[in-house]
Amino acid sequence: MADFQHIQEYSEEIMERKNIDIFEKIKQSKIIPVAVIENRKDAKPLAEALFMAGLHCIEVTFRTKAAAEAIQIIKAEYPKMIVGAGTILTTEQVCQAQEAGAEFLVSPGSNETVISFSMKKEICIIPGIMTPSEIEKNLENGLTVMKFFPAQQAGGIDFLRAMHAPYPMVRFLPTGGISMENVREYLKNDFVIACGGSWMVPQQLIEQKQFKEIHRLAKQAAEVVREFR
Repeated sequence: MADFQHIQEYSEEIMERKNIDIFEKIKQSKIIPVAVIENRKDAKPLAEALFMAGLHCIEVTFRTKAAAEAIQIIKAEYPKMIVGAGTILTTEQVCQAQEAGAEFLVSPGSNETVISFSMKKEICIIPGIMTPSEIEKNLENGLTVMKFFPAQQAGGIDFLRAMHAPYPMVRFLPTGGISMENVREYLKNDFVIACGGSWMVPQQLIEQKQFKEIHRLAKQAAEVVREFR
């Protein structure tokens, strides 16, 4: 296996060239709403509800046909908002997300082809992991920021804390089962760069166009963010 110190230095060089600003912005965001947008017309009011509440980062999942256009709309209407593309499974989606204006990618697993392609395209990717072996594979690719998914179902913060111990150079983006009730338990750990969650942007509220309620939930999340800044 490659020397971890060498891996860390290589990763830092990559971040300095392209991704360090994105990771810093994600770190400052603390909480990333993970949204499923079925209708492009919902992109603008959703972004407005989040941005005005104080959440300036969003992950739009590539589970719908409207995802790429939704990213374009959000970046056009709220250029200061950090927009990522989630559930990236293929190289085609990497291209679509990047062309739409996504600034970072998140995948549920660690697909070597997708990771390699994303790095060649010079777009920040945060691959999903659930085991030490997956962590080590990503370290060999020069990546030190990874998504812990599904966080709660995989063992929660206690499991993540134990898994992080041998890999002090790694930072995690826990997603899956994160809520207002447990998000603080994750954020109080330095190895957690931010948390992803959908509790403030449930798909049902988006489809029902309940953007005032989304704004209210987002304000609660934004209060937590301020606690950890």
